[in-house]
Amino acid sequence: MPVTVTLFWNDPVTEAEQEIVAITPIAIGRSPETISAQGIPERQHVILNSLQVSRFHASIDWKDRELIVTDQGSSNGVLVNGRSCQSSTLSDGDVVQIGPFQITVLRTQFPSRVTTVAHSPAIRPQSSFPPAWFIESDRISLSDLAREGKEIEQLDFAAIGGGLGSYIWADLLRLSGIRADQIRVLGKVQFDETGNIRPDANQKPYWNYKQLCEFSQIPAHERLRSNSDSCPDNIWGFPSYALREAWTDFSKGDIGHSLKLLWQVFAEPTGIETYTPRSGRVFDSIDRETQRVGWHQMFRYGDVRAIRKTNDDRYVIAYSRSSVRGADYRYLVARYVHVAIGYPALRYLPLVTAYREKTKEAFHDRLVVNAYEDHQHVYQKLRSRGGGIIILQGRGIVASRIIQRVYEMRQQEGCKIQLIHMIRSPVPQGHRYQTSQRIVKNHQELQPFNWPKACWGGELREKLENANPEERKRLLSDWGGTTTADRRDWQEMIDQGIRSGWYRILFGEIKDLRREGDHLRIDTLEKAEGRITNEQMIKVDFLIDATGLTNEIQFSPLLKDLVLRYKLELNPTQRLSVSNAFEINGMRNGTARMYAAGAMTLGGPYAAVDSFLGLQYAAIVAVDDLQSANVAGLKGLNGLRSFGQWMRWVQNQAP
Repeated sequence: MPVTVTLFWNDPVTEAEQEIVAITPIAIGRSPETISAQGIPERQHVILNSLQVSRFHASIDWKDRELIVTDQGSSNGVLVNGRSCQSSTLSDGDVVQIGPFQITVLRTQFPSRVTTVAHSPAIRPQSSFPPAWFIESDRISLSDLAREGKEIEQLDFAAIGGGLGSYIWADLLRLSGIRADQIRVLGKVQFDETGNIRPDANQKPYWNYKQLCEFSQIPAHERLRSNSDSCPDNIWGFPSYALREAWTDFSKGDIGHSLKLLWQVFAEPTGIETYTPRSGRVFDSIDRETQRVGWHQMFRYGDVRAIRKTNDDRYVIAYSRSSVRGADYRYLVARYVHVAIGYPALRYLPLVTAYREKTKEAFHDRLVVNAYEDHQHVYQKLRSRGGGIIILQGRGIVASRIIQRVYEMRQQEGCKIQLIHMIRSPVPQGHRYQTSQRIVKNHQELQPFNWPKACWGGELREKLENANPEERKRLLSDWGGTTTADRRDWQEMIDQGIRSGWYRILFGEIKDLRREGDHLRIDTLEKAEGRITNEQMIKVDFLIDATGLTNEIQFSPLLKDLVLRYKLELNPTQRLSVSNAFEINGMRNGTARMYAAGAMTLGGPYAAVDSFLGLQYAAIVAVDDLQSANVAGLKGLNGLRSFGQWMRWVQNQAP
């Protein structure tokens, strides 16, 4: 008889808590293809992204009423409670080390409907949740759910994620006549060291986004890569951010700057650079709207563990509310669900991952950092030393922000910082689509117009909506590629850096990196026309990896579980397959519907899915789809109602 096993660990790179519930036999390794060749069902694979983990590293089996872990001929072996072993019996709370991952094991007998796991609070202040019978069910009966003795909340609308995607969808529902008490939003929040919710993070839908902005050098006074009328706080987009900023400046007597902003919007993008709003202004506007629509009434903090269809045409969401004081497990039953969980993880190059795992550098002593994580210590140490050398990987907009930060430190503080920009290969020309072609400067493709705005309307959107999945992948490839904004100030910074010698481009890749005291030794392979032309060693102070975020399904336990349980078909980009209304294909449950938005829908009917406009568009077509299905209480935003709701926004009155 198989058993249900709960495995949990802290990621050695991101330090994020991970938890997986699986049924024996369980295969653990780096390669899902190699594990599949062993004949173990895909649902029971545990993939660990590390070069220290073998392709098929270990297995956990239930034999003779014992849970046994077995080394499958791995390179680095298996340790149980610190001792190396080829095979070992496991008890609740045992720690299995595989590569850099220290995995604690809990087990429950299957198929017992309600099971309690006894273990020391020092091991983990939680029981296995959701229970095995829930995980292994396609459809859930509310009577079975009631036997759990957990709190069950039932309402019509649920949003999962708690970020900007959830906020935009909930905001639109409120404008369409849905009361705040009919909507529940589940999202994570930040806790302080005492276990209390941090007041500055409490229920702010932009909290994670704001953190990413700050880490990637976009503080409140800097401008986002978004256009003037993409306003998540205002369905009309009028007055736009540019008009609001111009009016503020005008009221303060700065008439010249006010007129300059209006001219910028009037002349863009041909005669002048596209206007973009300051991040602080955007967050302040969202704060105003969350108060107006009752966001705090809708929001509940919670870590969503699993979603299942019910046998009465709804969905049940299992989630936990945890802090250092303990855990509280609950269920939420809803008929219409919206999933917008953003990017589930940072993207690390394999060499960077291997280095971090090997050195185990303390957070504020890291010489190798990701541009999307807090790395202020890098600039603080460079400032205290009066300069240093940075090697930068990546050539998108975040890399441009890093270059700007270095330039400003040189100009304003006199720091003698040198920057080596490692680019894999030269970029002689930009992506071409029909008669249009992107401009390239200093081997970076420039985006000459606002891409999300172009996706919002016109033939690009219509072409993508009407294309089949393979055609969509091909179109996105033709349109895509890593780009940075067409900003003259950024281009002048690089030109000045090249002339002065503090900025240089190195074509190739890093072969090896190691720490030597307070510096990094980096062995590079320089390339030209795809061939290695030179090998050299460079000593630098820091490496900043700006290769971005990942939106792969496998890094989201929630979505991976959903895809495997209901055998959902992924689109050719290996993201969620959604309809033109952003309904998740395969998740319809009678009259109940489940929608998605954001990075996980790349390859669907819209291109810039992770932009403000992309999230707004996904919400609009999803709510329109519900309205066409005659959902009770939902009113269409026709011209008259839309104007009425806009007037209430102007007067800051609740919908």
